[in-house]
Amino acid sequence: MKDVLKNYSGIIFLLLGIIVGSIIGIVAPGFVEYIKPLGDIFLNLLFVSVVPLVFFAVSNSIASLEQQSKFGKIILVMALTFLFFILTAAVFTICAVYLFPVSGVSGSSEIISEAANEDTWGNRIVSFFTVGEFTELFSRRNMLALLVFAFLTGFAARKTGEKGQPFRVFIASGYEVMKELLLLVMKLAPIGLGAYFAYQVATLGPQLFGFYAKPLGLYYIAGVIYFLVFFSIYAFMANGQNGVKSFWTNAIYPTLTAISTCSSFATMPANLQAASKIGIPNSIANLVIPIGTTLHKNGSSMSSIIKIYVAFLIIGKDFFDPANLLLALGITVFVSIVAGGIPNGGYIGEMLMISVYKLPQEAIPAVMIIGTLVDPLATVLNAVGDIVAAMFVNRFVKV
Repeated sequence: MKDVLKNYSGIIFLLLGIIVGSIIGIVAPGFVEYIKPLGDIFLNLLFVSVVPLVFFAVSNSIASLEQQSKFGKIILVMALTFLFFILTAAVFTICAVYLFPVSGVSGSSEIISEAANEDTWGNRIVSFFTVGEFTELFSRRNMLALLVFAFLTGFAARKTGEKGQPFRVFIASGYEVMKELLLLVMKLAPIGLGAYFAYQVATLGPQLFGFYAKPLGLYYIAGVIYFLVFFSIYAFMANGQNGVKSFWTNAIYPTLTAISTCSSFATMPANLQAASKIGIPNSIANLVIPIGTTLHKNGSSMSSIIKIYVAFLIIGKDFFDPANLLLALGITVFVSIVAGGIPNGGYIGEMLMISVYKLPQEAIPAVMIIGTLVDPLATVLNAVGDIVAAMFVNRFVKV
């Protein structure tokens, strides 16, 4: 019994924090504003710790790989895995909305003010992959640029041979230090996540029973089915029955973290810890999970399909036209890349969808509201999906 309590104490305390936060959010919403700063402090500590961890983890993984061909194989298998999972989630959601159509959805008169990016597409592409100042790299809003820089740094460290050995030791040491720092920060998780969850319940809870109940219900039912069934299938494909057992044993903590924070980025430390317990080599986990936080999003894929479907209902057009479906799949893959691992980070993808389909203005509020309300489950699918993706990659690349 002592061993069980020791192994699961983190999950138990986190559950208690979330339960207490939920109760406070329901019965005393006015009190939430006094405890929300505790959640903000925890998330800020987490974010400033995770950014350097991403740099050290990715660059160290690349610099420490022995064989150039092995690195290329990991990247190739990882890219194919991400694409396969994203498209599977999208096609599953298309089947769900086809079999269980939603009716009676119309636009909302509520105005959601979210500044759209007015830059040209060329400037947007540049900003996705690079930044103009070195200091801007270490911001969670520039994760893709940081990943590119970490890739190049790890590559350069490998190319320098003996002269680069001190630097390789430095990034390996930096990774261990930042990993330990995150373990210290995560000890505050029950209090911080409990406070943040109280805020979510108090602010978003009432809206769930309003006008958007039908599309939200469809998303949450389909999402839970995908989470339980498809993730189990992926884990089985990765390592048989042992893979399924190991995945679900270690996926609880990341799942609770994702629900509480609505951030793939904040869930990354829990994912890395789970991957280590599952037995995924660091050389794979430290690439797949940080990169997957930005580029691999099952939940965003599913929510993109739901939002496009609802927008088409609003304007009275046929979503199931083959041309619209193909375009929806293309947008979904792109949205899953640019959505970013930050809370409510899907607005860029939503504006992209609206721009490509040339949707009228009345569709924008509905799409944004749905995007906000599905965020908790979408984050779970996004973040926890990175663990099963790492298992999948490990199945085909033995290091």
